[in-house]
Amino acid sequence: MDTDELVEKILRTYDTITVVGASNAPEKAAHYVPAHMQGHGWRIVPVNPRCGTIVGEPAYARLADVPQTPEFVNVFRPSEQTPDVVRQAVAAGAGAVWLQLHIESDESRRIAEDAGVLYVENRCLIIEQRRLGLDAPN
Repeated sequence: MDTDELVEKILRTYDTITVVGASNAPEKAAHYVPAHMQGHGWRIVPVNPRCGTIVGEPAYARLADVPQTPEFVNVFRPSEQTPDVVRQAVAAGAGAVWLQLHIESDESRRIAEDAGVLYVENRCLIIEQRRLGLDAPN
């Protein structure tokens, strides 16, 4: 499956996005990207150890603290930190991991693919959602 097909499959499959590195700072992509997706029907579950609430949702300190299975994990962390995040996502039962625009990691890709997890890197959720004209699946 090529990246465009993967992107569409993920956006058509998952209605909840667990955002690792979500931010309360409105000028940061880690804030306005989840807010945009929330505005198009996706439920956002923020993960950030320093924030109580992000985009109106309670933030969790770690992926392991999220009470439900984080099926679709979107990552706003530096590339070198992503292998650990992907390992945590796999351990938590994620079905898809998406590294935001300008975030790439060969090691993260190997970890996800070895676990059978759908994997996208270096793509922006807003750009892809707009390109496909999608809202969250029902």
